[in-house]
Amino acid sequence: MTLLQTPDLEAAAALREPLMAEGSTFYRLLHTTESAGLCSLDRLGTVGVLSLYRELAPAQEAAVLAALQGPMQALGIETLYLKRRPEVASHRANTEREWLAPAEPQWGTPQPEITCTEEGVPFLFRPGGDLSVGLFADARPMRAWVRGHSAGRRVLNLFAYTCGFGVSAALGGAQAVKNVDLSRRVLAWGQENYALSGLSAPDTDFLYGDVFDWLRRLSKRGERFDLIVLDPPSFARRGKQIWRAERDYTGLTASVAGLLDPGGLLLSMTNHAGMSPRVFRQAVGEGMQQAGRRGQLLDTLSPGPDFPGADHLKALVWQLD
Repeated sequence: MTLLQTPDLEAAAALREPLMAEGSTFYRLLHTTESAGLCSLDRLGTVGVLSLYRELAPAQEAAVLAALQGPMQALGIETLYLKRRPEVASHRANTEREWLAPAEPQWGTPQPEITCTEEGVPFLFRPGGDLSVGLFADARPMRAWVRGHSAGRRVLNLFAYTCGFGVSAALGGAQAVKNVDLSRRVLAWGQENYALSGLSAPDTDFLYGDVFDWLRRLSKRGERFDLIVLDPPSFARRGKQIWRAERDYTGLTASVAGLLDPGGLLLSMTNHAGMSPRVFRQAVGEGMQQAGRRGQLLDTLSPGPDFPGADHLKALVWQLD
């Protein structure tokens, strides 16, 4: 898509009709492969969240928004929020947050909170709150996998964000679920997601703090799990500490592997586009070896049909001896 061309949103919507039929009102309506890498559009019911991946001049940006407004409204999108995601967005998030993720919509009635469903499961979204709105649509197949493989299992959900995987595990009949994240705010959000599904969980199931610190604490306590969901960011900074998936995933896997009982399952994920499937698989395998464990690769999961041509998200299911 050039600035003078408008992607065929009606055709894109037709491809997503099966998702709506299965009870999903949250999905990606337009992926970057359908817009020549310029933008993506997530649908949250009647709210659209448009992400721009190029830093455009104000007049160019206005032209893109104007060209898409009519087609979006024709599909029932009544409010549009904008996210600007240039390549350096992660480094500018703390200093230019309001420019990257304006709190007010570009048009339509403000919707600071909206509840949408994924395969019938309700989740709370805050489309104007940050670059991330509450859930990542590309991980929907992975949440479905967790829901289908959690019955009777003790589940550890690391880098939990708003606890989408925790909700999925609980709905799937998990014996117990622990959610770990560095943000109290998103863990509280996760508790709201639990409540939307009528799930009750004690505060002790939502562990605030650094994941590496919690891995050490859980190990010292002798706690073990039957399923661990490992979905770290590609890059993160905390004080002087910097996390890079391409460098640190092996060590993280080694720390996690020791908490799995024999026969336990590890769902390892990364959205780092710079890590090829081969390199990612090797990093996880080396981590298990460092922990003195052997793992059998059971499955490879990919984003759903609303992400045509996507190869950024990689997810591997392992069973450890």
